[in-house]
Amino acid sequence: MSARRDLAAHMNEAARAWLGLLSAEQRGIAAGAMPADDASDDERRRWFYTPTDHGGLTFHQQRPAQQQAAMRLVATGLSRAGYVTVATTIGLENVLDHTEGFGTRFDRERGRDPGLYYLRVFGEPGRGTWGWRFGGHHVSLNYLVVDGAVVATTPCFMGADPASSELLGGAVNRPLARVEDLARELVLALTDEQRRRAILSARAPSDLVTGNRSVIGAGDRVIPLAGVWRGDRFADPHEQDKLQAASDRIDAAAGLGDDDHRALEYTVRAKGVAGSDLSPGRRDVLRALLATYFDRVPEAVSPLPAYEGPALDAVHFAWAGSVEPGAPHYYRVQGPRLLIEWDNTQRGANHAHSVWRDPSNDFGLDVLRAHRHEHPH
Repeated sequence: MSARRDLAAHMNEAARAWLGLLSAEQRGIAAGAMPADDASDDERRRWFYTPTDHGGLTFHQQRPAQQQAAMRLVATGLSRAGYVTVATTIGLENVLDHTEGFGTRFDRERGRDPGLYYLRVFGEPGRGTWGWRFGGHHVSLNYLVVDGAVVATTPCFMGADPASSELLGGAVNRPLARVEDLARELVLALTDEQRRRAILSARAPSDLVTGNRSVIGAGDRVIPLAGVWRGDRFADPHEQDKLQAASDRIDAAAGLGDDDHRALEYTVRAKGVAGSDLSPGRRDVLRALLATYFDRVPEAVSPLPAYEGPALDAVHFAWAGSVEPGAPHYYRVQGPRLLIEWDNTQRGANHAHSVWRDPSNDFGLDVLRAHRHEHPH
């Protein structure tokens, strides 16, 4: 617990430093309500990974020194590798803008915009219960601090579009390469019988099955792209029509029937092959795959050490779609207090999403309920 307290102290100092640089007007946007386990906390639990309004103060609304202080806070919640990955993802907005011909998209002046990443602090840093959220296109980071210790780090989302892009000298930029490749290595290493259990559908879903829901529940199915957005509709009906058309194209390309949806839907009982059924070598690959998610955060709050022994037995691995590199695919890793999802299906399977969640304690809800019970007043 001391390591979690030390990390919370670093977050507290960085959050206070950032807020201290803001004007009263900026603080009005940057500050949110104290975290709770009731409806007053709905905004904190609203999260996205699309290029929509994530809620908070954007880089565009900050001076350079304020932006630097914002990134210093972001860095406290990430390992060095996690920070580099997030910074690279933000920079990919410029690459995606180039890919799409520098056009105008959605309800924004610039559709692909590295300045539209949002930071908001909930509650007062260093006093009781507080938290913070950072997000924008393909990034969503969520943290909760209770009684001076970091108690929640999920949902933790990282994506990449393009997932693979060329660099000089024939090198390739793949920010989430190991997140994809280790899972493929594992599914290819399974026995024929294990692979039959692991592959849920020959078709991959068009997106994460649980999407950006605040709470995960049995029977959850893929949310169309147009539904993973803040607000019901754009003010400009033409932009709304374009978004809906893109959403429809993505769903049509996936070609999922009801049987596919049923096979892929989220269930409390994990699907796929259990770690207990894997050989030692395959268990090593599964644990290495877990590390590509858990190592995103500082070691003080990483659950990876818990998976060195029997805990890995209850972790299940499932796959959907083709096992061939470059083809649309999806995987899920599920166990007690664990849900990981990956999809790379859109834009010719060059558009990746990955998320780590704790279904029982996303946003620290389980901790908040226990805290309220212990401190009713």
